[in-house]
Amino acid sequence: MQIRSEEQLSPVADEVSAITAVVRPILTGILYSLKADVAAEVGGREGVKLKMLPRLRRPGDGDTGICFEYAVHDAVSRGDAAVAERVGEALDLCKVPGDDVGSILFGAEKLGSQQLIDTAADLLTNDSSLLSGSRGRPVKLKRHLTSAAAAFRKKGAGGGLPQSISGLWRADLFLGSTQTDYWVGTTVKINPTALQGDRGLRVGIVPATQGKSDLITKDDRRNLVVCPLPYDGSFVETFYMAWEVVTAFLAADALVPKEVSLPRPAARTVARYLADRREFPVVDVIEALASLSQPELLRTQTEAAGIVLAGGTSQVVETNAVLAPVARLL
Repeated sequence: MQIRSEEQLSPVADEVSAITAVVRPILTGILYSLKADVAAEVGGREGVKLKMLPRLRRPGDGDTGICFEYAVHDAVSRGDAAVAERVGEALDLCKVPGDDVGSILFGAEKLGSQQLIDTAADLLTNDSSLLSGSRGRPVKLKRHLTSAAAAFRKKGAGGGLPQSISGLWRADLFLGSTQTDYWVGTTVKINPTALQGDRGLRVGIVPATQGKSDLITKDDRRNLVVCPLPYDGSFVETFYMAWEVVTAFLAADALVPKEVSLPRPAARTVARYLADRREFPVVDVIEALASLSQPELLRTQTEAAGIVLAGGTSQVVETNAVLAPVARLL
């Protein structure tokens, strides 16, 4: 599997070029999320024309949420100040020792397999400890990963986890310190109203609500430290605008959507960029849009991600790449 990350390097200079810059990795993510056998019918992913993307793609309700989850993980892993500093504050409230901040991505399920992706093999040791917020000695995280994976498949039923961390299967990330090897279970929700606590979870990450406070708070009812990521005028807002352009464009069968679908002039401009290139392969369109994007807004990095199987019925992985936008400063 490959992890393709987009790191924001500069403040946004103008809306059109900023949206165009973020549309490129979103298109990349959609292209590489196509099933391999489906893409093979049109000559492989390199041969998929932009006009074919809406016909080959099968959208899911959780697509945006998955992108947000990977974005948070990648931003923390790369030490992005806008995200890592806020996560560090949340970890301080959880009394996690250590000055550095690390992230382990947990819970990709493909054909019944539970997998730990990217950093698990490198970051977890036999001494990695999970701080659950309950009394008693911290449990060893690595020892219980297989049980957490099994519980995820069964939605918590009969997973074999200790009672103190019985809700660990709900974790999307493990955040903590590679320096001290202490971690906390973390749930990531793009919809703040869907945030749910459970035994073994300590941090909840959500986008901040527009126009409202983004203070990090303790939620005693859910037993979570809630960490909102800034929205207004930030990378999250730009990401949503780019996501709106792509989804509206695909819904319009790879043509310029009606004005009611994209009321912002900047968004319609980017949609026209795409419609003008609908007869070309997606990979070529992504490359061509580079010259129309804000220079130095994003830096693309592609790296192999180690996969550690943790139970399941199949070792087949149909998703070959993951898109993760990395926030910087606007």
